[in-house]
Amino acid sequence: MKTIYISLLGIILLTACSQPKSKQKEVISSFSSDIKSRKAEPNTPTITVLDTDFSKGRLTLKHKLTLEDLEKFHGHLCDGLVVGFLGIKEGLEILYPDGIIDRTNTRIVSKSSPCLTDVAVYITGGRYQFNSFYVDNSIEHCFYIIQRKDNYKTVKVQMNKGIKPLEINKLGAKAVKGELPACDLDKLKQMEADFSEKLLTSNPKEIFTITEIRDFKWIPVLKNDYIKTDILNKNKSNCNQNS
Repeated sequence: MKTIYISLLGIILLTACSQPKSKQKEVISSFSSDIKSRKAEPNTPTITVLDTDFSKGRLTLKHKLTLEDLEKFHGHLCDGLVVGFLGIKEGLEILYPDGIIDRTNTRIVSKSSPCLTDVAVYITGGRYQFNSFYVDNSIEHCFYIIQRKDNYKTVKVQMNKGIKPLEINKLGAKAVKGELPACDLDKLKQMEADFSEKLLTSNPKEIFTITEIRDFKWIPVLKNDYIKTDILNKNKSNCNQNS
């Protein structure tokens, strides 16, 4: 399977290089294809989780979750999804040093990002109605707080300063306001792809800091008016190279 995957990537790259520049974007048009077509082979991180084996079952079923699984759940691959996946993996490794995460024993607080929240609920299985997930933008110096329910061990996950290019946040803020022209939207997409490649080819220990929190109080917040920022530009026109 790995050999086939590498061969396919080689075909994509050769096709892209043989095309005029105006055609290269058509060959590698999606975000995920762009990441996978880079010369540096990205890491393929997985997270092993433990679930019950049927609707009233025993805790015996193992799954290996990947970014590709998460992409299908979320709708697209993006830098926020990569940040969330790698960051939550680091945090869960501290809570579950044996490497297998018990999803029936885990709960999580997330910042309101569409990407981060989808990673949180998909990987941990947390849901608000079962008191195992909520969103709170007031959590400080982190984007996740993860807790084991059996021993209440809790960690916060944060990305180190200087890792994410400031220009991504700057352009992203304009895109949220609807102020980013179509061509600049493509530029932002490319910058996010570059950043994702950096994350997937770096040591996550150098990207994230995991800190244990003592006496964390689980106080669920119920709010449903967060803005889903990843769909705000869905009807934006394509970039006109002559404009």
